[in-house]
Amino acid sequence: MTVTTLSPIISLKRRTPAARVTQRRVALSEWTKLVSLRSTRYTLLAGIATTIAFAIIPALINASRWATMSAHDKLTFNPLESSLIGVNLAQLALGALGVLVISGEYSTGMIRSTFAAVPKRLPVLWAKAGVFGTVTFVLALPAMLIAFFSAQAILHGHSFAGHDIALSISDPGVARAVIGGALYLTLAGLFGLSLGAIFRNTAAGISTFAGILFVVPPLLDVLPSSWNNAISPYLPSKAGQAIMQIGNPAHTLGPWTGIALFAGYTALTMAAAAVLLRRRDV
Repeated sequence: MTVTTLSPIISLKRRTPAARVTQRRVALSEWTKLVSLRSTRYTLLAGIATTIAFAIIPALINASRWATMSAHDKLTFNPLESSLIGVNLAQLALGALGVLVISGEYSTGMIRSTFAAVPKRLPVLWAKAGVFGTVTFVLALPAMLIAFFSAQAILHGHSFAGHDIALSISDPGVARAVIGGALYLTLAGLFGLSLGAIFRNTAAGISTFAGILFVVPPLLDVLPSSWNNAISPYLPSKAGQAIMQIGNPAHTLGPWTGIALFAGYTALTMAAAAVLLRRRDV
């Protein structure tokens, strides 16, 4: 009786097709992983808060001491650059989070379950990059706008040579620089994610990220000036940050050329991660 009763049920279960693995479903899974971890939310918040805080604090300091600053300091003061200082620190938080997005799964062993569910593996990498990149840009863009408008509001009313030092978003190159800052942070996060996929180790990934973006540029200062000026513009961080410049500073790439080069570095690193992901054992 029991066998007769259960047989149709067992037969029905065997005929029920398994859910097909699609890029959309993999992306939804990665979204769930990303938002379910408190450490992820805290790190994102730290990156966004840093972007805003380190625009407001320098603006307050410069506004308070503007009357006592020398004419040379006033002449060389860059109100846009002071609004974007937080990007230099935020990139470290977002780059480290990018590494953790994938290296964290290797450290916990969850990556085995992920690849068991998605045997082709590459959809996992594309989903992680797409979800993380989108979330980073969506949060970084308003943070950059808040940082800019807050800093300029503080600087408004302070003048030099009869001109208000505060900038408007409609001034030439300003909108491109502010939006470009969000784009730069997004690429920095994806660069970190790619390194995490390559090294599969959090410490190695973050160390390499910090070394490339923070350690190598100052080390070039020990080289002869002609060598430094020829090499520095092509470093990932220097090239990417060209998007946030106004005018044509010496020994730098153009804004769009620089960010395109940084995007190329990120794409090449992601391609290397994809090749290794397919060839290596879990």
